[in-house]
Amino acid sequence: MAADEKSMPFLKNLASSDRKIRTSALGTLRTFLSASTTSRALTPLDNLKLWKGLFYSLYMCDRPVPQQNLCADLAALLDVLPDDAVAPWLVGFWDVMGREWTTGIDVLRMEKFLLLVRRVLGRSLVWAHEVPKAKGAKGKKAADARRVALLELFREWPFESTGDLKKMPVGLRLHVLDIWVDEAEKAGMIGEDSTEADAEFLNGIREILQAMIGKTVTPVKPRAKESLADERLPWYEKKEGTEAEDEEMTEDGDSDRDSFGGFDD
Repeated sequence: MAADEKSMPFLKNLASSDRKIRTSALGTLRTFLSASTTSRALTPLDNLKLWKGLFYSLYMCDRPVPQQNLCADLAALLDVLPDDAVAPWLVGFWDVMGREWTTGIDVLRMEKFLLLVRRVLGRSLVWAHEVPKAKGAKGKKAADARRVALLELFREWPFESTGDLKKMPVGLRLHVLDIWVDEAEKAGMIGEDSTEADAEFLNGIREILQAMIGKTVTPVKPRAKESLADERLPWYEKKEGTEAEDEEMTEDGDSDRDSFGGFDD
């Protein structure tokens, strides 16, 4: 399928200056993508053009609440796709973000695109955490395939290791490193709801980031190391003596506050 006005007449309307037209076009796109035969037939160029239209849909959106709602709606488009169409769809997203990040987003609009990246990343992690509808061995195979596909996507795009700044600008890399643990926790991959499969997936991210640290651009290395040292991650180990020292400092601090009687008159 080639992305053009005949096959996707709503494409131009995604970037309309009229909010009602943009909203209608987004609804049409959601219906369009929900047909598995259609979404599976999308080419890389199709996904790129669709995400370029969605980029401008958010670009034209004003006021915080509508922007927040739109970011959530764009991220949720992933939910209507069959599993084998998700990774190509996300490649289109990261490709457009990488192209537009440095020159296509001004300072006044950056905040809403930071939110869009967070929402799409978060929804991607939820997709990898959720149990597919298929049961038994088939369901396990589908779940494993989801996690493998997402790890490969992360390796190629947000955690790209060669330092290709045209593909992934520094600011976009740093933002993803800042938020990925938060979003993994929200997705249920960290904490009481996490599974052994989640731990294996997180370890896969760990390996990708460790490989990236040795190759990527200098400003990114310390942020990558910092994200891997997050105390919420399953491999985090509290240094010996730290907890006791913290308690001692707290007790000393409480003692000092209790003994302080104020200034003499």
